Amino acid sequence: MRLFDTYTRGLRELPPPPGPIRIYVCGPTVYQRIHIGNARPFVLSMWLKRWLEESGYEARLAENITDINDKIYAAAPGHSAELAAQASGWYIEDTNLLGLGRPDHEPKASETIPEIVGLIGKLVDGGFAYPAGGDVYFRVAAFPDYGRLSGREGDHEALHNPSEEAERDELKEDRRDFALWKAHKEGEDTVWETPWGPGRPGWHIECSAMAEKFLGPVFEIHGGGNDLIFPHHENEIAQSRAAGDEFARMWMHNGMLQLTGEKMSKSLGNIVSLRDAVEQWGREAILLFFMNGAWRKPIDFSDEVMAQARAQADTFRNYFVGLDYEQGEIERDALARVLDDDFNTPEALALFHDWRARGQTASLRWGLELFGLGDLAQAVSAPEGLVALAEKRQEARANGDFGDADRLRSEIEDQGWEVRDVDGGFELVPK
Repeated sequence: MRLFDTYTRGLRELPPPPGPIRIYVCGPTVYQRIHIGNARPFVLSMWLKRWLEESGYEARLAENITDINDKIYAAAPGHSAELAAQASGWYIEDTNLLGLGRPDHEPKASETIPEIVGLIGKLVDGGFAYPAGGDVYFRVAAFPDYGRLSGREGDHEALHNPSEEAERDELKEDRRDFALWKAHKEGEDTVWETPWGPGRPGWHIECSAMAEKFLGPVFEIHGGGNDLIFPHHENEIAQSRAAGDEFARMWMHNGMLQLTGEKMSKSLGNIVSLRDAVEQWGREAILLFFMNGAWRKPIDFSDEVMAQARAQADTFRNYFVGLDYEQGEIERDALARVLDDDFNTPEALALFHDWRARGQTASLRWGLELFGLGDLAQAVSAPEGLVALAEKRQEARANGDFGDADRLRSEIEDQGWEVRDVDGGFELVPK
């Protein structure tokens, strides 16, 4: 299997099965309900793990929850820990609606403080970090490869850290330096004691410590949205490799979800919560929406696009209406050809439609289940009462009583089903 690697700007082969393949994905900063765009890396990583395991790999996935962050302090002054705990629960609840299961590890920054402090201590001792005014900063000048992931190496202005968290530039040796530890400020309700004074971790060091705690000093894949390439992931590489660890061998960055051509984000206020989207469109339509987009590319979200995704879900669901479970040869190699080539989910979805058109029921059921869409492959039978109504309608049509036939059709539709005339009879399909 080969995947596009941001670091080398090309496709790279994974080691052969059984691996292992260890994956770390940056999860959300929790202070409100996540939006549907936040769900894309979660969905992608769960699908990738499922396919790797189907392909004979030992796959392990860690996806963190950032529960210490300036955004949380700002959202709930004096009560950030309470909000973070509540919003962490919302995140679990909302992503559970997708029916894909959970990552193997879901570490929280607040539960990884000893590892964070230990990692910062190694960097200070090695000359890669320095205390200043109760803060601790990473010394970018001491790490020559800084900027390689983002392609900004050598451009001092472009490498100035536009951190999402406020930092005190007057304490820095270099404007490129970034905070590993931050001195406690009035109004912050979480604080830990360290050799550099009381405070709390910066955002970037949290992920390095969590990844290494659960996956080790070297792992195969690091994932996340492409908005994290700089500075977040650039900083993760610098601090982990400066501490002597290889860290991630490959970087997967998914494209952003866009609402009418503009990136969906909490800061812009143009968000659609995942919970609301699932309630409106159904989880199967959400998953098919994500399948339709190549994972590295941006994907547009709109009512029209979601209506198309829901129509696709109905097409698959309707195929299985009245079908008994059938054993058959699964065309696994056909799916492997597209998924092993940079995890091409749009081509996988096209293959599913081809299987449906050719009546490859066993393959289609297997493929849908792999992507968490097994509910679409359930053989649904109409209630006996509706079958009786459809039979009466068929008799009315045969007798030329089309008014009664139309009345019976409406009665059936009022109960959420559609009657279709086919050769030799009728079909009842859920609406």
